[in-house]
Amino acid sequence: MPEGPSVRKFQLLTSPFVGQVVARVGGSSRKINVNDLNALRLQDSQVHGKNLYLAFVAAEGPLGPTAGETVLQREAASGASPPAQGGQEQVRALQRHPRDEELQELQQSRSEPPDAAEGPGSWLRFHFGLFGSIRANEFSRANKANKRGDWKDPIPRLVLHFESGGFLVFYNCRMQWCSSLRADPASDILSVEFHRGRALDALRAPDPICYTLLDQKYFSGLGNIIKNEILYLAKIHPLTQGSVLALSDLERLLDCAIQFSSAWLRSKLHGQGLHPQIYQKEQCPLGHAVMKGVLGPSDGFKRLTWWCPQCQPAVLSGDGDPSPVT
Repeated sequence: MPEGPSVRKFQLLTSPFVGQVVARVGGSSRKINVNDLNALRLQDSQVHGKNLYLAFVAAEGPLGPTAGETVLQREAASGASPPAQGGQEQVRALQRHPRDEELQELQQSRSEPPDAAEGPGSWLRFHFGLFGSIRANEFSRANKANKRGDWKDPIPRLVLHFESGGFLVFYNCRMQWCSSLRADPASDILSVEFHRGRALDALRAPDPICYTLLDQKYFSGLGNIIKNEILYLAKIHPLTQGSVLALSDLERLLDCAIQFSSAWLRSKLHGQGLHPQIYQKEQCPLGHAVMKGVLGPSDGFKRLTWWCPQCQPAVLSGDGDPSPVT
């Protein structure tokens, strides 16, 4: 599913429509009644980790203030070119995840705690699936035939036409009304309020470091691509227990997480793709053979993980045994 940098780019696509009134709606969603959005004003657009939140109010009501300047607005102000219209996120060298990982992602998204509000609230929460995206003022078109040989365009979950004439199209996402914005900026790796101390405490746990990195309570927005890349950059084996690593190693890993995520976001804002060093690779940049395994807690979700045994050697755990390798 799209990770933090992708969802922040989606948020940038929605920002120009803040303050506008919905004139017409469409889409295939069965989770919400899309007609509830008719004649509402888009009041605000916020992002937290892998979730996008859009606030709607009655059109005749006053347009309240937004939550303030976002990371994306600062990127735009710094001279980053705007993204190409359409949020169809593609990672170069990544065309498809294996089917088992796609099912894992779907199960994880369904396991999230439900929102308290069941009917229309003030915030509409979007959680994107594996190939979820947003397009502005255009629809996604099929770029190849399906297994039956048909050229079938993706079906939008939601289409919002605004009085200005522009429109937003949402693909492969789950939507749910919320009575309030459920967000903790201190856990969002791309937020200026990200709490390094709390993240470091989480990394010190006696658990494989690759499990902890995907815990959205501490690393909201950090997904499997970022996990693989930063562990390689920090030269840490994914199954190393955080409790046996030096504080300097954990600090370096955290720096890699923030720097890589920010760089990926800047690339997206410039319309550039990602060039992974280890993710889905057969060799690391130094030419070493890369290993691949499905790693995760026995009672939790597992993810395909790539690592270089030479660049990321196994580290002894607290009891003197080497970290297990799948």
